[in-house]
Amino acid sequence: MWSLFISFCLGFIFCKALPSLRHRAFARFMSYFYSTVDPSFVAFKKKIFGDIVKEKPRRPGSSELRILEVGVGTGTNFQFYPDGCHLVVVDPNPYFESYYNANKAKFPNIKTQEFIVAKGEDMTMVEDNSVDVVVVSLVLCSVGDCKKFLQQVLRVLVPGGKLYFMEHIREWDSDKHSMKQRFQDCLTWLQVWPALFDGCELNRETHEEQLFNLKTK
Repeated sequence: MWSLFISFCLGFIFCKALPSLRHRAFARFMSYFYSTVDPSFVAFKKKIFGDIVKEKPRRPGSSELRILEVGVGTGTNFQFYPDGCHLVVVDPNPYFESYYNANKAKFPNIKTQEFIVAKGEDMTMVEDNSVDVVVVSLVLCSVGDCKKFLQQVLRVLVPGGKLYFMEHIREWDSDKHSMKQRFQDCLTWLQVWPALFDGCELNRETHEEQLFNLKTK
């Protein structure tokens, strides 16, 4: 028991002191996680992202659907994108790129650009009104400024474009899951979970932040 506790503490210190190795470890963990993920999780994502294949180009004079995925990670959402689309990707962790490229190779009918290393709040290299669809999967839990992030999403979307997103939040039922809430609060407040999982905050209540009331085009 003590050896497990000491190992955890050393791992925590390691992750806080060496950001580069922490990002490498996180990228490798997520690659492993998605290779062993429960099929029910994939089915859930399909319910959310399944309609992307039905989207049509909205940019004047274009016949090609252009998609931006922010926080692309290992590239697990290729399966939800239509053949012939053009994919632009952004992620702040550069160590995801090799895993992303491995997944990209399985979908040769999807056009891609270079892997852009940037935070979603600072993706200024993506042009205004340049994409038809933005995809965000389990990212809002870790962005530094959610409002600024969504303002960037509005900036890059063409008028009438769509945002598809999936997110986890703090356990909402305090009557049934008060212990779980306290556990989430503790791990986040102590910076244990954010340190190990690239800034993810378990107790973030994104659904109550009025973020989606931003003015649309």
